[in-house]
Amino acid sequence: MASELTITPALSDALTILGAAGIVIPTFARFRINPVIGFILVGIIAGPFGLGALTGQYPWLSWVSITDPEGIAPFAELGIVLLLFSIGLELSFRRLIAMRRMVFGIGAAEMLLTAMLIGAFLIAIDWQTQSALWLALALAMSSTALVLPISGTRSPVGRAALAMLLFEDLALVPMLFLIGATGSAAAAETTTLSRVAIEGSLVILAILVLGRFVLPGLFAQAARSKKPELFLAISLLVVILAAAATASVGLSPIMGALVAGLVIAETDYRSEVEVVTEPFKGLALGVFLITVGMRIDVGALISDWPMLLGALAAVLVVKALVTGLLLRMVGARSGVAAETGVLMASPSETTLIVLGAAGVAGILRSETVAFWSAATAIGLTITPLLASLGRRMGRRVDRSALTVTDLGPTAGMTIIFGFGRVGRMIADMLQEHKRPYLAIDSDIDGFTESRSQGYSVVYGDISRQELIEKLHLEEAKAVVLTMDDPVLTARIAKRLRDDHPELPIIARARDTDHAAALYRAGVTDAVPEALEASLQLSEAVLVDIGVAMGPVIASIHEKRSVLRAEIMEAGDLDVEPTLGRRRLDADRAT
Repeated sequence: MASELTITPALSDALTILGAAGIVIPTFARFRINPVIGFILVGIIAGPFGLGALTGQYPWLSWVSITDPEGIAPFAELGIVLLLFSIGLELSFRRLIAMRRMVFGIGAAEMLLTAMLIGAFLIAIDWQTQSALWLALALAMSSTALVLPISGTRSPVGRAALAMLLFEDLALVPMLFLIGATGSAAAAETTTLSRVAIEGSLVILAILVLGRFVLPGLFAQAARSKKPELFLAISLLVVILAAAATASVGLSPIMGALVAGLVIAETDYRSEVEVVTEPFKGLALGVFLITVGMRIDVGALISDWPMLLGALAAVLVVKALVTGLLLRMVGARSGVAAETGVLMASPSETTLIVLGAAGVAGILRSETVAFWSAATAIGLTITPLLASLGRRMGRRVDRSALTVTDLGPTAGMTIIFGFGRVGRMIADMLQEHKRPYLAIDSDIDGFTESRSQGYSVVYGDISRQELIEKLHLEEAKAVVLTMDDPVLTARIAKRLRDDHPELPIIARARDTDHAAALYRAGVTDAVPEALEASLQLSEAVLVDIGVAMGPVIASIHEKRSVLRAEIMEAGDLDVEPTLGRRRLDADRAT
C-alpha cells in the first residue's frame, strides 16, 4: 500500500516559496515591474514576522506562510550560490578589457570614494575600523539586477552604469575572499589569516587553470550530443565542485560559485550556458530575496523608522553626489551625470550578500546586519522610483542648459518635428535633393548624436507653444510630424492648422485609424507606416513567389484605393486622401 504523504513544515515552506515565485514573476512582468520588489514583499508578508506569526491563531495560514526560516536555509544558500554564478557569467575578461578605462577608472573611483566617505563617517561616530570598512563597501554597491534592465547598455547612462556595475561585481571576488578568510582566521585558534589566504589563493588558481583547459573539452562533447540538459549538468557540476573546493579551505562557497561563473564566461559556450541556466537564475534570485524579506521584522522597525529612513536617505545622497560629480569630472553631460547618480544611489542585492557574509564571519553584529538589510530592501524597492526621478532630473538639467534662443531664419525650409529614425531618413532625402531643413528634437541623447553627425537639428520641446512661435512657420515650406506619440501628433497638427491654414503638414501615422484622426486634425498628408510597410512586404512576397509585376502593382494600388476610401469615411473628409497616389502617378508616367 502506498505510504501517505506527510507535509512537513519545511516542505510547506518550500511549496510557499515556489508558489510565490510562480505568481510574482509573471504578475510583475505583466506590469513591467522588476520582480525583485515582489520577492522582497512576499518574504515580508509570508515570513515569520508576517502571516507566519498568525498561524497559531489561524492554522490555515500555514499553507500560505513561512513558519520555519531555518528549514529553508538550504534553499537560500543555493539561491545565493546560483546568483553569484550568474554574476560571474557576466564578468568576461574580454568585456573588462574592452571597457578597462571606464571600469577601472570611473567604476573604481565611484565605489572606493563612496566607501571612503561612508566609512569615515562611521569611524567618526566610534565604529570599529573593520566593521565600518566592510559596511561601507557593502553600501557602496548598486543593483545590477535592477539598474541594467532600466538603463540598458547603449545609452550614455547605460554605458556609465555598466562600467561601474562591472567593477562592483568584479570587486566581489576579493571582498568575499577577504571576508571568508578573516572569519575563518577569527574562528580557529590554529588557523591564521595568512594560511587561509594562501590556501584559498591556490584553490582559486586551480579552479581557473582547470577551467581553462578542461571545460572547453567537456562543453564540446555536450555540443556534439546536441542535448541542452548536458550543458546544464556540466554547469551545475562545476558550480558545486567550485563551491565545495572554496568551502574546504575556509572560504565561502559563494566565492567558488563566482569564480566558476568567471571560468565559464571565458569559454566559447558562455551564451549556451546562460540560456540553459536562465530559469535557475531567476528562481535563485527569487528564493534569496524572499529569505531577505523574511528576516525583516516590520513591527520591530516601526519604532526605528526615523533612523532607518534617515540612514537610507544619507546613503542615497552620498552615492548620488559622488557618482554625479565623478561623471561630470570626466566630461559627461550634466543630465547624464544627474540621472546616473540618482539611478545608482540605492544599495544592491550584492549588498545583502556582503552583509550576510560579514555577519557570518563575525565582522558585523546581527542587529547591524538586520538593520541595514531592511534599509537595503527598502532601497531596492524604491529603485524604479529613483530611476524615474533621475530621468526627470536629467531632462530638466539638460533643458535648462539647452534653451532655444535663436533658431535663425526658417523661410523656405522644411521643419521636421521629432528626429528619430523617421526624421533622419526624411532629412537624408531632403539633403539628397538639396532642400533646406531644420529639425527639432526633445531627446537630448538623440539631439547630441545628431548634431555630432552634422545634421541641422536644435534641441527643444515641441509641445511648448513659445517654441513653435519662434519658428515663424508662416514662412516655412512645410512641417513634417514624425513623433511616435499619436496624441501629441494630433494635438500639434490641430494647433498648426488653426494658426497656419495654408501650411502643408505631413504627418507620420501608426495605422489607418490614426491617419483618419490626423486628417480630421487638419494635416495635408498622413502616411500610415504600418500600412505602407505591409503593402511593400506584400508586393515583395508576391513578386518573389512568381506573380507577374504588373498584376501585383495593380492589386497594390487597388488595395490603397480601398484604404483611402476607408480613411476618407472615418475622417469625414470631403477630398480623398493621397495615400500613395503620387507613387501611382509616377509609376504610370514611367
